Amino acid sequence: MPVECAYEGPVALLTLSRSEVMNAVSREMLDRLGDHLDSIECNPELRAIVITGEGRAFSAGADVEAMKDFSALEARAFAQRGHELANRIESFPKPVVAAVNGFALGGGCEVALSCDIRLLSEKAKLGLPELKLGIMPGWGGTQRLARLTNPSYAKDLIFTGRMVDADEARRMGLANQVHPAGALIDAAMALAGEISARPPWAISTSKEMVNLALEGDLQGHLARELDAFALAFTTEDAREGISAFLEKREARFTGR
Repeated sequence: MPVECAYEGPVALLTLSRSEVMNAVSREMLDRLGDHLDSIECNPELRAIVITGEGRAFSAGADVEAMKDFSALEARAFAQRGHELANRIESFPKPVVAAVNGFALGGGCEVALSCDIRLLSEKAKLGLPELKLGIMPGWGGTQRLARLTNPSYAKDLIFTGRMVDADEARRMGLANQVHPAGALIDAAMALAGEISARPPWAISTSKEMVNLALEGDLQGHLARELDAFALAFTTEDAREGISAFLEKREARFTGR
């Protein structure tokens, strides 16, 4: 299978598993990722996701061999599927952590950029080298890279096609944490486990609000935050969290 799925308590671990081609993203991989996301979204026991890659790559990007004879319409259809996956991850109601274990290039980098939090191995390399193929990023990289860093830095990486190491990625805002290669998955699972202990509705709604932050309607978004804050007080988790704080104990959130 091009994507392996395992569960550890409330955390789902999705592993891109085409190591013989550095986990290049095929149509089948896109389909399987979508299927797994459907299953995870429907399962209230699963509260967070970690995505990583098998072998020495997170993903080297879209499958170039499969793209070599694309017409413009076929290329657009394939890119549309990449957009749909990246948009799904970005707006997914449960938090998604990327554990970037090695090369994350092209579409692989764009998948990582769509995740909520990125943890990198010290061996990780990120880049958008599509211009070296005579094309350009097509799965949202031009927009997400510019928003995570700044437009000038995004142009640098896209125009040159150069790869950046984990330290530069962290300095520029592409990585939240960097870990030794052997400790990466444990760190990502621990972080996802910590997040999954928080109230699911509040996590999902906070994610939605933060995703709006770079759009232009500040006053409108602040109004939505006010409404969301008020709605939080209709949940059992809010009552539990406040009671636990006042009683000086750990809260036990149930997702209600």
